[in-house]
Amino acid sequence: MLATVVGCQPTPTAAPAETPTTSAPNPEPTSAGTGLSGQITEAGSTTVQPLAEKLAEAFSAQHPEVEITVQGGGSSVGVKSAAEGTVDVGAASREIKDSEMQEFPDLVVHTIARDGIAIVAHPDVAVDGLTKDEVKDIFAGEITNWSEVGGPDKPIVVVSREEGSGTRAAFEEMVMGKEGPPIVDTAILQPSNGAVRTTVATTPDSIGFLSFGYLDESVKALAIDGVEPTEANAASGDYPIVRPLNLLTKGEPSGVVKAWLDFILGDEGQQIVADEGYIPVK
Repeated sequence: MLATVVGCQPTPTAAPAETPTTSAPNPEPTSAGTGLSGQITEAGSTTVQPLAEKLAEAFSAQHPEVEITVQGGGSSVGVKSAAEGTVDVGAASREIKDSEMQEFPDLVVHTIARDGIAIVAHPDVAVDGLTKDEVKDIFAGEITNWSEVGGPDKPIVVVSREEGSGTRAAFEEMVMGKEGPPIVDTAILQPSNGAVRTTVATTPDSIGFLSFGYLDESVKALAIDGVEPTEANAASGDYPIVRPLNLLTKGEPSGVVKAWLDFILGDEGQQIVADEGYIPVK
């Protein structure tokens, strides 16, 4: 999905792109209206995308001559595009890998929020919670029937994100383990959090994982190790699956890009983060 925010106008959308193609310089502010004008391009994580769109809309409402284009593509796209300068800002919903920082030493990471990853099941699944080890075994294909975790005698349908997804990378690191087993190759792979939610909501006996920001009543969010997946539990550290949401720039930001990042990390931007169901960092 690509969204362009110009002033207070409605946000137009277009079909998702696998890789961003827009190339724009890091523009300097100019003297017009509020004193800021220019264009910002942002691409990457589909978890960060809807939050970035809200933040862009609020910023452009205050600075009508600033145009911000927000595009998806996945966290790996966000890292590469920011590092290569094909967009002004990249987005990644995971920790940046050591190998990426070595490959792209000019990359600067700006953590704007934290986000829980919820384990969700089809609403009719008669299981309300799992241990973290049970989740690992399900996604590894070691547990294949709901009866093995206190549910009915029904085969478990595993739904996962695709390779390159920041949500998947964070899930693999925190649940499967860095040296742990891979996600079972029979899993249904989906390209976004929204697609995972839709698939789990419409596929009986299924289980998946997605960002807290995508939780709604169409899926059942499961407690993990007895802890409900709530923003409060994630913020307190009680909920065990939490990751950072990062924006990325090639070098320290300047001009209108810096102004937007300052807005995001300021009081108003962090309130939007909270309002959208994520955990503020300030």
